Amino acid sequence: MRNIVLTTKNLTKKYNNIPVLSDINMELKQGEIYGLVGKNGAGKTTLLRLITGQTFPTEGEISLFHVSGEKALNKERKRIGAIIESPSFYSYLSAEQNLEYYRVQRSIPGKNCIKDVLKEVGLSDAGNKRYKSFSLGMKQRLGIALALLNNPEILLLDEPINGLDPFGIVEIRNLMLKLSHEKNITILISSHILSELSNLVTNYGFIHNGILLKQLSHDELSKECSKYLEVRVDQVEKMTALLEKELSCTSYKVTPEYAIRIYDYLDRPAIISRLAVNYGIELNSIQVQEMNLENYFIQLVGGLENGTIY
Repeated sequence: MRNIVLTTKNLTKKYNNIPVLSDINMELKQGEIYGLVGKNGAGKTTLLRLITGQTFPTEGEISLFHVSGEKALNKERKRIGAIIESPSFYSYLSAEQNLEYYRVQRSIPGKNCIKDVLKEVGLSDAGNKRYKSFSLGMKQRLGIALALLNNPEILLLDEPINGLDPFGIVEIRNLMLKLSHEKNITILISSHILSELSNLVTNYGFIHNGILLKQLSHDELSKECSKYLEVRVDQVEKMTALLEKELSCTSYKVTPEYAIRIYDYLDRPAIISRLAVNYGIELNSIQVQEMNLENYFIQLVGGLENGTIY
């Protein structure tokens, strides 16, 4: 069983008595890649700042490696590497020189760590290249190199794939997978690009207006977003009872709009139709549907008027 490395309990942050985060309860285990999903302004960056100690909670508690309390947390935060928003690098300095500046500033012993992290992120050949000539993907990788400089056990990344082209996104994704699988680093990555997170993360947390709406594993989300038969009838309770009694079908759920989503019988909808007709249930519609990640999030936050996916 994996060790728990990060926990928040009823974590709340208010500015001018207005909550930007409300009662956040989450848990990260060693080696997980946790995707924090939400549109811009949902509270993702504020949560990362609270974890790293850049700001302080109004209420609630943070625990790192089973330790809480601000004084003890500050010691444990040395085991965290983070990129929150864009790190400041000097345009006229090389990758190595920029990292050396931060190494000295943060009192990280030994210069070998610089070459090690540049190799880790695939920038060994760019060590002497000036930052101003870097592509966006290279700049993002240098930021991750900076976050890895202290050999962290937890890595916090705020929108690391934002603005990247498809090739750059693949590079960052492969790097995250490598760090997780080979170094067992726990990664918390925030993003609004759901389709890319689906190829990367092991667990999801959906945040909206400062509220953590739902947390689920990759497998659980895959089931939520799989194909299903959407059945609309006039007697929902009777229909679901018949599904279980006559077809031994329990792989279904009823939506708030009283549609029945059946995850079996996708290639045999006639069986469902006959079941309804034979027992005097009016069948209004039956069709195969598929929920993609974007639509899942939009539904979760209550429709397009509340959630926008870019």
